Amino acid sequence: MTSTDIMPGGYAGGIFDRERIIAQPGFNRWLVPPAALAIHLCIGMAYGFSVFWLPLSKAIGINQSVACADLNLIAALFTTTCDWRVADLGWIYTLFFVLLGSSAALWGGWLERVGPRKAGFVSALCWCGGITLAAIGVKTHQLWLMWLGAGVVGGVGLGLGYISPVSTLIKWFPDRRGMATGMAIMGFGGGAMIGAPLADMLMTYFKSPDSVGVWQTFLVMAVIYFVFMMGGAFGYRIPPAGWRPDGWTMPTAAKTTMITTRHVHLRDAHKTKQFWLIWAVLCLNVSAGIGVIGMASPMLQEIFGGRLIGQRELTFTQLDDAQKTAIAAIAAGFAGLLSLFNIGGRFFWASFSDKIGRKNTYYTFFILGIILYSLAPTAAHMGSQVLFVAILCVILSMYGGGFATVPAYLADIFGTQFVGAIHGRLLTAWATAGIIGPVVVNYIREFQIAAGIPRDQVYDFTMYILAGMLALGLIANALVRPLPEKWFMKSEEVSALQAKSATQSGLTGSFGIGRGGLDGLALLAWAVVVIPIVWGVWVTLQKTAALF
Repeated sequence: MTSTDIMPGGYAGGIFDRERIIAQPGFNRWLVPPAALAIHLCIGMAYGFSVFWLPLSKAIGINQSVACADLNLIAALFTTTCDWRVADLGWIYTLFFVLLGSSAALWGGWLERVGPRKAGFVSALCWCGGITLAAIGVKTHQLWLMWLGAGVVGGVGLGLGYISPVSTLIKWFPDRRGMATGMAIMGFGGGAMIGAPLADMLMTYFKSPDSVGVWQTFLVMAVIYFVFMMGGAFGYRIPPAGWRPDGWTMPTAAKTTMITTRHVHLRDAHKTKQFWLIWAVLCLNVSAGIGVIGMASPMLQEIFGGRLIGQRELTFTQLDDAQKTAIAAIAAGFAGLLSLFNIGGRFFWASFSDKIGRKNTYYTFFILGIILYSLAPTAAHMGSQVLFVAILCVILSMYGGGFATVPAYLADIFGTQFVGAIHGRLLTAWATAGIIGPVVVNYIREFQIAAGIPRDQVYDFTMYILAGMLALGLIANALVRPLPEKWFMKSEEVSALQAKSATQSGLTGSFGIGRGGLDGLALLAWAVVVIPIVWGVWVTLQKTAALF
């Protein structure tokens, strides 16, 4: 053993051990959010995977899909002679979010024990390894291998990567919990904004008479993501037990503030009604928002039709192919604009929750959401695409804000000791919402069309149903109360859990950790993640310009 294997606090161990990443004097806490963003921006490409569906539907025919009339889902998994249907590929998207919620719930406790570095490392292996397996699946034309690689293995990487920074950031920023989680989770919403145009550029570069360029793109992106995610994982540090920012003291607990200074054990959190109420709050908020995201592009096209290209008298069904292509391009800009508000809402609303409280923030989501969902059909009937777009942009900001605010909500109610693992279990609400929202919107739309409802009116009833979901969420949020005393851990139990960290670090109090603000090193770390975000915003704004 060399001297480099021994930490200043006296701990000797592997580079992935939790005790190895306890921050030492002089560490700047503003280095942690860029590390979290580096991971979230990579796994956030899950939102943008639909950019591959159309090219993959022509993986054999290259310029034209090779369709097989008798192809069913089981046959599609193993065929090497027929091109895949978009619907078959779309199951990967479903697997992403089912596995994200499931893996976060299953391994959240493990993450709390081993720390964010090891979890981030495993996340990188799974996400990038899954994409690599998917590349082999494309090359060999085996859909089952794509499902296994990107959907299952990659989905596990999504879950671990998503929750890896939550507990760490909340502990580094006890004075600004909402802002801290908003900074990281913002990255998950922004991943597609960067990854989708990057993937499009790479597919164009690699496309040839024999290939649509997808498997090569997968491999290149897997390498890029692995480098960024490794940087993020090794950038993680955790504060020693007892650490607090200089000059900051924990506010006096008061029941009206909904913020506890105590801690609930992971084994007990799901036994409380507060956990399930917040589960319902997240599930209902996400169900409504994800239903809109999934149908945003066709919704705009079918509601406004020819108005989007100055042909006010033409409905969607009266447009020719060239006109439909033109409005599809405008709808793509609309989807990009919604993505921007999804991202911005994650930071804005989570930060705002530090001022007004988490419960009041969700009250805002539900009350304002009910009003906006109910007004959307009116804006559509008025023919005001600007008002309609504005309504949906605010809705999507609250959808993203719900994701970013809920970790701080959990920390307020259950304390910070196990908040990462508790958050992991709560993400099963996301997996559930990923099924409920799209099913409600898609099936109501198909039913309305089959009943002969005009295309510009098929979403009216859907919007009222989604508003009803938000009303249920409002009730669940109103029922959230501070936990009874019986659920909190004894101070001796908390001390025992924190003793190892305190012993290994040999530090207490603020001890010069977390200082520095945005110094030179922190600015460099932020530049690494902000530059790709700025590029993604620029590309998105260029596409969005056509909307107006």
